[in-house]
Amino acid sequence: MITKFTIRVYGILMDRDKRVLVSDEFIRGDYFTKFPGGGMELGEGTRDCLKREFKEETGLNVTVGDHIYTTDYFQISAFKNTDQIVSIYYYAHANEPEELNKLNVKTTLFDFIQQQAADPNGQSEVLRWIEWNEFSADIVSLPIDKIVVKMIKYEV
Repeated sequence: MITKFTIRVYGILMDRDKRVLVSDEFIRGDYFTKFPGGGMELGEGTRDCLKREFKEETGLNVTVGDHIYTTDYFQISAFKNTDQIVSIYYYAHANEPEELNKLNVKTTLFDFIQQQAADPNGQSEVLRWIEWNEFSADIVSLPIDKIVVKMIKYEV
């Protein structure tokens, strides 16, 4: 039984080489690859949410660009089966592009240190760049993210 809506906001950030930033995450015993972003808090707008989430997850200050997509069908949350999820996607742009070179990124999928994934009820995340020619719906885990990848690949 669905008891509430959860609104999540995600950003698609590309660097000058057209690599796309993703977040590899370990959440309650499961592994996911998704875009940076997260849940909107009460009193917060979607763009402010994305700015906050990017700062928390990457340390970057971003400008929120064009809207890409908002969920337009019924989707149960992958994290809580009593929540209907509405996801909103925007392009994100680093305010200081040189800061992209300072990001702590991994090159291997789910490259966690042992302690990060030791607690089955815990949560950890690492960032990773995806080369444009490797960027596909198969890279991301969540169904709405897959739609967005297809939109971006065919839009550009």
